[in-house]
Amino acid sequence: MMFAVWALDRPGAGPARERVREAHRARLRAPGEHPVQVRLAGPLLQEGPDGAMCGTLLVVEAESADQVRAFVDGDPYVQAGVYGSVEVRPWRCGLGPLAAPG
Repeated sequence: MMFAVWALDRPGAGPARERVREAHRARLRAPGEHPVQVRLAGPLLQEGPDGAMCGTLLVVEAESADQVRAFVDGDPYVQAGVYGSVEVRPWRCGLGPLAAPG
């Protein structure tokens, strides 16, 4: 089953985000180390010319939302207090390379 993870940074989280960013990225790229498979990932950006990072969007595949929440709880951004809020929702791709046939 696919899930979308929408995580928004808490105010002032920029320094913590930068400090653990490489650990966060390495964890997302570590297939087989956890039951959650990351299919798409990237930062959410503030509007405007600087486009500063202000959150994260993940599309993942897992057996349950509980698996996804456990995966997110182990993320370096969560452990460093970067996120002010995190939502995990079941998701279905309607168009694009992740869409189910038919």
